[in-house]
Amino acid sequence: MKTNFKMLFALLLVICSIQVVKAQNNVIDEVVWVVGDQAILKSEIEAERIRAQYEGVKWNGDPYCVIPEQMAIQKLYLHQAAIDSIEVTESDVMRQVESQMNFYIQQIGSKEKMEEYFNKTSSQIREQLHDNVKDGLTVQEMQRSLVGDIKLTPADVRRFFKDIPQDSLPFIPTQVEVQIITLQPRIPQEEIERVKSELRSYTEQVNSGSTQFSTLALLYSEDQASARRGGELGFMGRGELVPEYANVAFNLTDPKKVSKIVESEFGFHIIQLIEKRGDRVNSRHILKKPRVAEEDLMAGLLRLDSIANDIRHEKFSFDAAATFISSDKDTKNNHGLMQNQNQESDQYGTSRFEMKDLPQEVAKVVDKLKVGEISDAFTMINTKGKEVCVIARLKNRIEGHKATMTEDYQALKSIVMAKRREEKLDKWIRDKQKTTFVRINPDWVKCEFKYPGWVK
Repeated sequence: MKTNFKMLFALLLVICSIQVVKAQNNVIDEVVWVVGDQAILKSEIEAERIRAQYEGVKWNGDPYCVIPEQMAIQKLYLHQAAIDSIEVTESDVMRQVESQMNFYIQQIGSKEKMEEYFNKTSSQIREQLHDNVKDGLTVQEMQRSLVGDIKLTPADVRRFFKDIPQDSLPFIPTQVEVQIITLQPRIPQEEIERVKSELRSYTEQVNSGSTQFSTLALLYSEDQASARRGGELGFMGRGELVPEYANVAFNLTDPKKVSKIVESEFGFHIIQLIEKRGDRVNSRHILKKPRVAEEDLMAGLLRLDSIANDIRHEKFSFDAAATFISSDKDTKNNHGLMQNQNQESDQYGTSRFEMKDLPQEVAKVVDKLKVGEISDAFTMINTKGKEVCVIARLKNRIEGHKATMTEDYQALKSIVMAKRREEKLDKWIRDKQKTTFVRINPDWVKCEFKYPGWVK
């Protein structure tokens, strides 16, 4: 526990506004770098050094050289993002802010203890995190914009594989391909009516003026990410919202009115318009999900166990059962075969998963299966936040090995793509240095920088 609190102390230094910091020579803070019209303070560098120290970051060089250079590079990207009008959505920023807030609360124990520890209200902590998160996401978007036109051919990947020394070939961890069949447990009509009645009562409270929509969302919405923001989703295009929600949200005209009840794959919503801007809308909502009764959950598990037994006795195939029985529309049209949706994975968009990329409930079951085996029925929370019944089949397991062109083209392609992106960004930074005003305090110029162009 002590280690966690040390790390939180370091994080506090980063998220808190930089205040008066006395250096050894009794000078109150100081500007040590200027990049364009952006200053880098000595106290900012020190705060980042302490944070990284407690997180166990190893610097490739003197941290007092590496850290300000990394900050300067970020400012180059932010300057270009402003020129190119690169923006990130407020909903994306707030999503990450809430994730970090949850981390603090988890580590310290409660919201109240977090506020006491930081000597700030939750709102103040959230506000201070906001700018850091927004800058980080903007840099990512700027980088994506710069490397977005890189194209690779199979010949490029083959050339990379041919030229790389055998002892430098990447090691590919064990991967699996998994099929699933899911069943949505029956939800009684009376449970649906209970949820609708609850939503209707919220609508009446808002329409009567007795309670604000945002207050009710904060207290009762089951979309936890937006509930903390009073139900606000941020500006979104029609394609970013589920169709049922979008059809209603885009037709709202009066911000004082509450929509009719809308059913989507996530549950039941009521919606309030905040603002429209062209083809984007900012709305807030309250989401309620009907509860699944224990007996209905057990009935779903028993039915899937029966289906699994029929497949084992070859009455029909897993592929056919997935196509005609499964309620998971993301996999049923692909014979139940799961697709890797982790964008950080080399196998993104394919049917291969490292165990860490699978949903936790699926990974625990699949880890014990032999190829071709079908699991007993189990429950999991799907991507829509609903509890469903599942059986899984291990279709294939590829043991860890040195990469080959025949087995690992996608992984090799990702490696080559990452290398090309790094090269392009490296060149962009060197070119950008030539046209950007940079001033470094004389005490800070005697560094071996990765990009020597800072000192002119």
